[in-house]
Amino acid sequence: MEIIHVSAECYPVAKAGGLGDVVGALPKYQNLLGHIAKVVMPMYRTRFLYENEFEVVHKGGFHMGTRYCDYTIIKEKTNKLDFDLYLVDIYGLLDRERIYSYDDDTERFMAFQIAVVDWISQWQHRPDVVHVHDHHTALIPFMMQHCFAYRHLSGIPTVLTIHNAQYQGWMGWEKQNYLPAWDSWRWGSLDWSNTINPLASGIKCAWKVTTVSPSYMAELKYQANGLEMLFEYEQGKCTGILNGIDNKVWDPATDTYILDNYTSADADAGKKLNKRQLCDEYGLDIEKPLFVFIGRLVGEKAADLLPQAIYDALTHVGSKMNFLILGSGDPAVENQLEALRGLFVGYYNSTIGYNEKLSHLMYAGADFLLMPSRVEPCGLNQLYALRYGTIPIVRSTGGLKDTVTDFGEPDGFGIRFNNASVWDITYSIHRGVELYADKERMTAIRSRMMEIDHSWENSAGKYIDVYKSTMPVA
Repeated sequence: MEIIHVSAECYPVAKAGGLGDVVGALPKYQNLLGHIAKVVMPMYRTRFLYENEFEVVHKGGFHMGTRYCDYTIIKEKTNKLDFDLYLVDIYGLLDRERIYSYDDDTERFMAFQIAVVDWISQWQHRPDVVHVHDHHTALIPFMMQHCFAYRHLSGIPTVLTIHNAQYQGWMGWEKQNYLPAWDSWRWGSLDWSNTINPLASGIKCAWKVTTVSPSYMAELKYQANGLEMLFEYEQGKCTGILNGIDNKVWDPATDTYILDNYTSADADAGKKLNKRQLCDEYGLDIEKPLFVFIGRLVGEKAADLLPQAIYDALTHVGSKMNFLILGSGDPAVENQLEALRGLFVGYYNSTIGYNEKLSHLMYAGADFLLMPSRVEPCGLNQLYALRYGTIPIVRSTGGLKDTVTDFGEPDGFGIRFNNASVWDITYSIHRGVELYADKERMTAIRSRMMEIDHSWENSAGKYIDVYKSTMPVA
């Protein structure tokens, strides 16, 4: 099959979160299964663009409301990512450094989607599947079915993967003229609660809908930011497929970002050397268990609970542990976490921002990873932690529930709690401190979880099965 992935993100070209990791890995593993998977994304002005070679493969143009947009499609020439990468450039819209957070994001991603559909409409052949990701590309199934110029694409199966249903791309009906001329009888395919809702449109119009874990799919029927009834109605074409991780990038045996490489056979020794580097650099005590948080400091991740939970743990449990935080997001949370550095010198430290090398070293050197998320469709951090022998401490939600079993259960290997609350977090930290004191059990748990296979091979095959389900039986 020829599979066209359309996304706002793709690692290492441009990434803001898990969406970028998935789109940067899934096509690679689909190609290894014998298919032809390609990625189309906006041509942001990132380092990847300037450090690699590209060739122009198409030029075109279209009207978006009263605006005429010229677009250019370029292709990376060396197959550096192990799949064909195409970038869409639209002057004045996509030529930005950042991916999101511009006032005209609605116009930017609408134009991107129109350009992609317009380009595909001019191919001499038809791809077997168009796979779109999140609301930034979710209007493509509608355009392929109901925009007059592109109806000849309506026979191409479309699949929508929802990485986070909290963000839906809402726009007012006054912007309906941004779409290429469309069949107004089909307005219901765009509408949800009297607004144009791209994610809802994608759910209605795509042939199949997937989410990034089975538990998250189940949760969306009662917690989907207003789309609960739609998920209930469309459940027949929906399925949850757990994300994988790229085992070539995330491998403690070969990772060039960490100080000492190791496997499950010598994890205790390898992790101790990496932990020593972290503790020396950040002024922490190597003899104490090291708890880390890596990620966005936002409400979905329950990051607002971390300052109080860490304060309570260090105050009430008796400074029996270390904390190291890496992330950015809500300025108020950033300031609170930074303020803790002066209160708990030698027990706590933080780095506000994002640092790929440091994140790898933290997975390798930490004893425990905190993930108290309120919403976690799949979660990749806990999968990285398992791979590196770092015990995840997670709230039982979404993909965290699917991938982490509490160590109190038979063959368990993590710590789980039920509520996104300061008390649940601090109690789970206390459980971690007690577990850390049992060295023999820690070694056994590390060995067990490092052998779990969360690679993309299995998940990539499940997506192929979804594609095949859209095609007529021979």
